[in-house]
Amino acid sequence: MAGTGFAQRHGLWSAARQEAAERLEREIAHQGLEAIRLSWADQHGILRGKSYSADAFVKALPNGAEITTAPFSLDTANAIVFNPFSVGGGFGMPELSGCPNIIMLPDPTTFRVLPWAPETGWVLCDLYLRDGRPFPFCPRHVLRGALEQLGAAGYDFVAGIEMEWYITRVLDDSLTSGDLGGPGAPGKPPEVAPLARGYSYLHEGHLDEIDAALRPVRKNLLGLGLPLRSFEDEWAPSQVETTLDAMDGMDAADAVMLFRSAVKQTCRRNGYLASFMSTPGIPGFYASGWHLHSSITDRSTGRNAMTPGEGEPLSEIGRHFVGGTLEHAIAASTFTTPTVNGYRRRRPHSLAPDKITWGFDNRAAMIRVISWPGDEASHIENRVGEPAANPYLYLAAQVLSGLDGITNKSDPGPISEDPYASDRPALPTSLADALDVLESDTYFRRALGDRFIDYLVTLKRSETTRYAAYLKDHPDTDPSSTVTEWEHREYFELF
Repeated sequence: MAGTGFAQRHGLWSAARQEAAERLEREIAHQGLEAIRLSWADQHGILRGKSYSADAFVKALPNGAEITTAPFSLDTANAIVFNPFSVGGGFGMPELSGCPNIIMLPDPTTFRVLPWAPETGWVLCDLYLRDGRPFPFCPRHVLRGALEQLGAAGYDFVAGIEMEWYITRVLDDSLTSGDLGGPGAPGKPPEVAPLARGYSYLHEGHLDEIDAALRPVRKNLLGLGLPLRSFEDEWAPSQVETTLDAMDGMDAADAVMLFRSAVKQTCRRNGYLASFMSTPGIPGFYASGWHLHSSITDRSTGRNAMTPGEGEPLSEIGRHFVGGTLEHAIAASTFTTPTVNGYRRRRPHSLAPDKITWGFDNRAAMIRVISWPGDEASHIENRVGEPAANPYLYLAAQVLSGLDGITNKSDPGPISEDPYASDRPALPTSLADALDVLESDTYFRRALGDRFIDYLVTLKRSETTRYAAYLKDHPDTDPSSTVTEWEHREYFELF
């Protein structure tokens, strides 16, 4: 079964994947599964795919399954950005003319049984052209390429996930409102209510107040085998922070995809709506962030290459990694904060960074150093990201920026004692500004290729153009003081 087909013909499976594939047919029968979801991460960091019968999945496992390229033409509101019926499909690639099919090939090592969906399995797929070449806009391939570049330099990337999100109770699903939306115009999102009131921080009473809603989420995350560490009461009403243990780079990105999907699907099945939108348009809600904890391991020793000696915040390699991350922070902003709404976090004294700084255990800095001389757990925390970010692109940007810092021995400059008062350059305050920088950035064009950068910039400009049109049509709206209806419709239910 697993020894023939597309995967073997193009040499796409490692020995570990081959072995996992050979076990799957037996496991599917043993578990009595009826359906397997073949899923892949799209350009927005959203899972898409198909549900196959168990028999059809066994046949598709070594051969892959065909899907249309159409979703890659769409922005966050499903507006068509690229004309799929033009020569080159709008992507400048003749083989993508006419909205053709490509191959989604299951990665059998990612297989899970979904605890909340009866008799249903799940597997993550990579995307390939028919001739076996990686599909160039597949985010998982983007991260894989970045990790391979870091590996060639002698290092492996390790990431820990700390993500804030909101859980709300659905009052009205809005499906009878007559406003279901259309391409480029999202429908009215569900009407919801928070589960708690008042601002607090790590309040056990607030955590207990929402325990009944969180319990099935917790059970399902553990049932998936995700390395869950904690649920915490975050600052705003109904705001939760969840952390996962450190994992290798690709495993961490895959875990984010599965984590967000599990949270959202579990909540909706139980009458709740979970959102990873940074700042929902709900009175009293505050911005959520995604703090990416990371370190690098020296392949020659297996040791943490960031561990400092006496009298230093990080090792020399670690400081160079930080230097590169700071140097490319502005250009990387589209990867770390890809929505219009996410830039609401970037305000002074907001618990989020607004300048390109690093600090020792300082939560006002963009890069927070968490270290101790000789401590193998020493690492950095990038506090710039939003929870709706595509994990493959967020991690890839961090890896590539840090690698460039190591290669060029970048100096991060002095530690910032008061990051908000620092004279260091400011981070972009809008997605439109971030896109301008990325479009002209030479480093990410070299690292990721002109085709991918042009694709991403064009895609995201559709978003910012529609937002600008909304503001023009609603001159009484003050976007500096309130989350707009446009943002809430665009992102609240989607993310």
